[in-house]
Amino acid sequence: MDSALIVHRLHFAFTATFHYLFPQLTMGLAPLIVILKTLALRRNDETYNQAARFWARIFGINFVLGVVTGIPMEFQFGTNWSHFSRFAGGVIGQTLAMEGMFAFFLESAFLGLFLYGEKRLSPRMHWWSAVAVFLGSWISGYFIIATNAWMQYPVGYERAADGSVQLSSFWALVLNPWAWWQYAHNMSGSVITGAFVMASIGAFYLLWGKYVDHGRIFVKTGVIAGCIFSILQVFPTGDGQGKMVARHQPATLAAMEALFTSQPGAPLIIIGQPNAEEKTIDNPLYVPKMLSMLTYRRWEARVQGLDSFPQEDWPTNIPLLYYSYHIMVGLGTIFIAISVVAVLLLWRNKLFQARWMLWILLLCLPFPYIANTAGWMTAELGRQPWLVYGLMRTLDGYSKTVSAGNGMFTLLGFMGIYLVLGILFLFLVRREIERGPVSEAGGGH
Repeated sequence: MDSALIVHRLHFAFTATFHYLFPQLTMGLAPLIVILKTLALRRNDETYNQAARFWARIFGINFVLGVVTGIPMEFQFGTNWSHFSRFAGGVIGQTLAMEGMFAFFLESAFLGLFLYGEKRLSPRMHWWSAVAVFLGSWISGYFIIATNAWMQYPVGYERAADGSVQLSSFWALVLNPWAWWQYAHNMSGSVITGAFVMASIGAFYLLWGKYVDHGRIFVKTGVIAGCIFSILQVFPTGDGQGKMVARHQPATLAAMEALFTSQPGAPLIIIGQPNAEEKTIDNPLYVPKMLSMLTYRRWEARVQGLDSFPQEDWPTNIPLLYYSYHIMVGLGTIFIAISVVAVLLLWRNKLFQARWMLWILLLCLPFPYIANTAGWMTAELGRQPWLVYGLMRTLDGYSKTVSAGNGMFTLLGFMGIYLVLGILFLFLVRREIERGPVSEAGGGH
């Protein structure tokens, strides 16, 4: 592989991965803030209002960092991936522009109202500002997902005379069936991040012995939302997304499961190490026939292995794809187990006294980020060697005049700048957590 291509891929992978640490929490917190504001209105309870304001401040910090780290990605389409931009800009430019012009401005404008307009707005109007922030963040997410979904499953386009693709059907683009399932799966993953972060901070307050009333609200809201969306992440969203992959990217499915040989009654690998050179999987622990059942709802269904496809069409890094997918699935299973146990303890009025579970919730904080990152790695590694599946290979999409040295120089620069931004983010969030939902003079202990 061309060294410049490797650098350009690493460059975009780094900026995209770092950037997505922030919007996954804003998109996940947005509906939870609406829930807190709704409970504050219905119960006329200021504690819920304070809880909503606290998480809105965390939301605001994440939103700013998300904007700062997201804007460079737009420029990278031109600097690092100019051939791809020339080829596909007539299609993806529509959804990227809509994300910026409509959803972003809706979200940012009403976030300002929510953060600074409470004293000037009626309680009901302040609630509506929270709803608008939620809608803005989720609409924004949809336009980005629709862009990626077109790269996974291109629809609604036609070839131009210069070889590029142009949009022929706007509705086919935004109603892409791949986008629906990918969006549902992605947003449930975001809510899992928001729920576990909220429960984790709540558990910290309960273990610390400060802001106990707010800590209980955070833990209760987080574990209930985490339980619901952890289950939805598996079914129907994960199941639906898996069927789309099986139908439209069968080579990707085979690589995700390290299925090198086509076979009826294909097993589901639980643990194992793919050996791409020998085209086998080492030390496998598997469930017989389960992959066939999950994919086609028949125990004896034939699942295509990698041997059904030309090797030049195989995903370019099968081991990394396999491990990313299994880390995502493994962590998702753990999230279900933890949240179900936590909800049962909550139902029995024992959760807030169960210090062992509070410690588990506290220590869970980084794992939804790992799971979401692994999920996006699965999606992007699985599409390889295609940049636009079936239409443009990754090898043909990068900027040929930007050398590996130039790319590495800017990558190192981005790493340095993002390290500073990461430290600033942790400092700001830590300060908000220490300040708590209310000042010490205001109670809440």
